[in-house]
Amino acid sequence: MLNIIPVMDLMNGIAVTGKSGNRNSYLPLKTIFSPNSNPYSIAKSLKISGANELYIADLDIIEKKGHNLNSIKMMNSLIPLILDAGIKNLNSFRFFLDFAYKIIVATETIESIEEIHKIFDKFPKERIVVSVDIKNNNLYTNSEDFNLSLDEFKKELMAISPNEIILLDISRVGNEGGINIGLINRFKEFKDKLILGGGMRKEDLNFTENLGIKKVLVGTGLHKGEIPLNSYKL
Repeated sequence: MLNIIPVMDLMNGIAVTGKSGNRNSYLPLKTIFSPNSNPYSIAKSLKISGANELYIADLDIIEKKGHNLNSIKMMNSLIPLILDAGIKNLNSFRFFLDFAYKIIVATETIESIEEIHKIFDKFPKERIVVSVDIKNNNLYTNSEDFNLSLDEFKKELMAISPNEIILLDISRVGNEGGINIGLINRFKEFKDKLILGGGMRKEDLNFTENLGIKKVLVGTGLHKGEIPLNSYKL
């Protein structure tokens, strides 16, 4: 049975949805798990439905427009969160440990590969999830000091040996365009550590499980009711 991790993005105090990472066009999330876009209500329903982890991205923090930390802390007391809060360095990672069980270190926002090494040297691997962010099949980053190619970063991952690695194709987020098989093949040596995200459809689940991948991130298909949370039998 594939472990489906629900995805929820937060902005201005509510859950939102959008496509391909274009955050300027995000709208309130419509979901079968709640009559409104209240994050705690959605999280509570997901917990009741069988979710054992929840992926949260605080878009306000990532875009430096505020935060949703009160809601995040409440949700983490209900269900263990995997939090993307735009971690830049060791200090910001340390701060957010008080708000979620696992903290994402994403290539999109981290300042340098040195900061990733510092985080892994300081904190247990159980609290760290590396997100390999991909756009147009290239490693995606906003830092000039993080100037590695995708293959170079793979070598760094081999050295760090994280417990979990999110492989996130940003260009496919929210559009249910299907998984990026070529990208998965490039990371096949990490398959027992991978959490797959971006464009997941119901018809992709069998294929993903057959590759040996144990966890997937699902947002749009899950909230629409097209992908069951906990009852998908392979």
